[in-house]
Amino acid sequence: MINDIKKDAESRMKKTIESLGAAFGKIRTGRAHPSILDSVTVDYYGSQVPLNQVANITTEDARTLTVVPWEKPMVPKVEKAIMTSDLGLNPSTAGDVIRVPMPMLTEETRRGYTKQARAEAENARVALRNVRRDANGDIKSLLKDKDISEDDARRGEDEIQKLTDKYVAEVDSALEHKETDLMQV
Repeated sequence: MINDIKKDAESRMKKTIESLGAAFGKIRTGRAHPSILDSVTVDYYGSQVPLNQVANITTEDARTLTVVPWEKPMVPKVEKAIMTSDLGLNPSTAGDVIRVPMPMLTEETRRGYTKQARAEAENARVALRNVRRDANGDIKSLLKDKDISEDDARRGEDEIQKLTDKYVAEVDSALEHKETDLMQV
């Protein structure tokens, strides 16, 4: 029973780490990366579709993304979607190729993005602690129902704590990596 609780807690903690990685991917650094445009949606024949489903997104160089829509009539719609997104990007079109230059980050915007990264990391830590609380609550209810002994309950809680510590350390290292990424000029 405790192993089931531990497996469930571990899978939920892994999902939290994956979610943090996705959140960090949306915080742009000075370098061009196709995942920056993941949040952009395009009007595709009446429905909102993610940009990567209507165009090919590649990095041309360290500071430029190249977006090539699969259909020629989509070029202005894709360009408008990138412009109106809250990413602060100004694409330029040449034929059916859209180039998206990444603007240099100022010290102020770097600090703002670092603050945002820290907030995302703290949200992940809170989610991990919530998973720990739920798992410990399940263990306590098993103990209350006399399904497990006090020693087993204590051992289970220790294992859950070790798991939590491991994943919190992962969050901290991911945040440290993102901060160094952001502060590089």
